[in-house]
Amino acid sequence: MENWLSSHRFHALFFNQELWLNSAIVVVSTLVIYWVLRTLIRFISNRIALYSEHRHVRAIAILVEILRSTSQSLLLIFSLLISLKFVDLPESWSVTIAHGWFLALIVQLALWIDCGIRLWLKSLLRDPLHVRNPVTTVILGIMLRVVVWIMMFLAILSNMGINITALVASLGVGGIAIALAIQTVLSDVFASLAIGFDKPFEHGDFIVFGDIAGSIEHIGLKTTRLRSLSGEQIVCSNTILLQQTIHNYKRMQQRRIVFKFGISYATPSEQVREISPLVKEIIQGVETTRFDRAHFLAFEDSKLTFEVVYFVLDADYNKYMDIQQEINLQLMAALETRNIRFAFPIRQVEFSGGNLPPVDLVAVESEDGEVRRMAR
Repeated sequence: MENWLSSHRFHALFFNQELWLNSAIVVVSTLVIYWVLRTLIRFISNRIALYSEHRHVRAIAILVEILRSTSQSLLLIFSLLISLKFVDLPESWSVTIAHGWFLALIVQLALWIDCGIRLWLKSLLRDPLHVRNPVTTVILGIMLRVVVWIMMFLAILSNMGINITALVASLGVGGIAIALAIQTVLSDVFASLAIGFDKPFEHGDFIVFGDIAGSIEHIGLKTTRLRSLSGEQIVCSNTILLQQTIHNYKRMQQRRIVFKFGISYATPSEQVREISPLVKEIIQGVETTRFDRAHFLAFEDSKLTFEVVYFVLDADYNKYMDIQQEINLQLMAALETRNIRFAFPIRQVEFSGGNLPPVDLVAVESEDGEVRRMAR
């Protein structure tokens, strides 16, 4: 009897014309809708790509790649869910179809966002105008993508009726515990992100902090490596480095130079008055410089002091030294032609309260044959 009932049910199901008709409608409509959706996405992406070729906008190019990365499997699922609208289904199927719609949409949205993040970060690394730290960019990409997929996972659980409050709370407590355990490493990681976003220095910059000077070779996840002037590599923690006052000489557009020189007190005032215009003429005659001022500054011990200020319109230190040397040589030559002498320390001793004792001088011959007179 049971075999007869099973055979009868199978025979009724197999020869159910409505079932086969609905199945055929679903299959055919799924294939047609799938083809229409693929064609529509291809048409839209090609039109946007054609538009972006004339505009050269990075965001439009990323949008094209995002559209072209649409999952074909999910597109087929979308087609199937749409085709199910064309047939009569039991009421119990409505909840399942609604969950299917949400699952397919949230997964496809996460895929689009993930693709957009990857393309955006890749375009940042390829930007020739702004050199960015690849380590910071990779960290940022991983963090953003992890957040996207965690949000997708929680949204799916919530849609399925699962209470995610306890899960979120446990994740928060676990995250705090992990952060406390590796707080030193995390501080360096966030310092690396701060360096990447704020850009106090970049690869190739010459920086000075404390008693350390060198060129940036690598900005890592935990440390930054510099190549010092003497040749050795200096490794510094990112957190400690950001706590320093950093002098970045690579970004210096010009160099302000202040130097002093002194002339003899025997120089007449008329010639002293001529020295400032003379220094101005010398500096203005040297290339890549901008004269600021030259003044008779002060009466100091054994000399009349002049202070000179000018700018070197180049950040290269060797270029500055060449310019300073040329200014010094021209200044020496100009003062020599005017018979003006540079000052040197002089000590004048006065004897008071009696007569100087007699001094006997004797002739002494040195090793080089020179005869000198010395006090006995």
